[in-house]
Amino acid sequence: MVKMKLQRKIAALAIVVAASLVATSCSSSSDEASSDMPKVTLIVKDQINAFFIAMVKGAKAKAAEVGVDLTVISAKQEGDDASQITGIENAISAKHAGILITPMSVNVNSAITKARDAGLFVISLDTPTDPADIVDITFATDNCEAGRLIGQWAAAKLAGKKAVIGLIDLFDDRMVSVDYCRDNGFLAGMGIDVKDPKIMGDEAKKGKYSGGDYEIVGNGAGKGAESESRSVMERLLSKNKNINVVYTINEPTAFGACAALKAAGLKALVVSVDGGRAGIEGIKSGCIGATSQQYPLLMADLGVQAIFDIVKSGTKPENSAGLDFFNTGVKLITDDPQEGVSSESTQYGLDNAWG
Repeated sequence: MVKMKLQRKIAALAIVVAASLVATSCSSSSDEASSDMPKVTLIVKDQINAFFIAMVKGAKAKAAEVGVDLTVISAKQEGDDASQITGIENAISAKHAGILITPMSVNVNSAITKARDAGLFVISLDTPTDPADIVDITFATDNCEAGRLIGQWAAAKLAGKKAVIGLIDLFDDRMVSVDYCRDNGFLAGMGIDVKDPKIMGDEAKKGKYSGGDYEIVGNGAGKGAESESRSVMERLLSKNKNINVVYTINEPTAFGACAALKAAGLKALVVSVDGGRAGIEGIKSGCIGATSQQYPLLMADLGVQAIFDIVKSGTKPENSAGLDFFNTGVKLITDDPQEGVSSESTQYGLDNAWG
């Protein structure tokens, strides 16, 4: 029943966003904002990545629909903890009702705790905090499942060939749940033993995956950006030009990897997570083999609605059964389906894409 409701919600969001974006965006600085409108701050990692651009659009659309005075704050780039901390402190000073945040790392935990102690309801979007109860609730993709799906697809696609693997993560100087969950989820999906699910790179570098032998050439941190990820892929190829499987944390990372492979005259199975319109087109063009699609518009929609409901009626959202967050769903998108791996076509992906 929950999944059916989510699917209907996803399908409806595109219409809501399109209708709402013609209106003036909500902001705490707006002279027209009603004094009884709940004031909410949305803090995203950046407004360069199409994923976060879509999330902002979704939040603004929902705020306009229900009547929320929304302030949007963006960090400069991945890793910019300081901007997020400043945004949280500003929301506390402005006595906002709540905060929606895509947390950068555990470095923002203390500021989040300070906000909750001050009476603000804090919701994480997309990136679960570590530990989960630092925030009141998280609306996010099951990132471990997203990783497992692309790992299962890659293993099946190899059909017993040796897997020579390069992994392009988000960071190499901190551990973030979205990072280790997707990376280790991918490896687990391939049938590779993961020693500690919260640590990246501690698995055996050679061994057996579900289809045969594997070798991990290395990990690199592309910071979720295309240019940095291209450089990481170039370094990995300098170590071993036989890489035939590339895990990427998101689709800008995948495009960087593809650019490096093309420049070197090489090919590999590139898998990723996001499911934005550009990423789906990347599957159609042959850059990406498969991606796990997530739904940032739905995350933002649910987050704004949750704080509105708390303020107006005291109704609080609950986690999905058996999880420490609310699961907003994930689908594997590919035009090369593999037996035993559940997937949808690029047409489905485009019909539900953001960006």
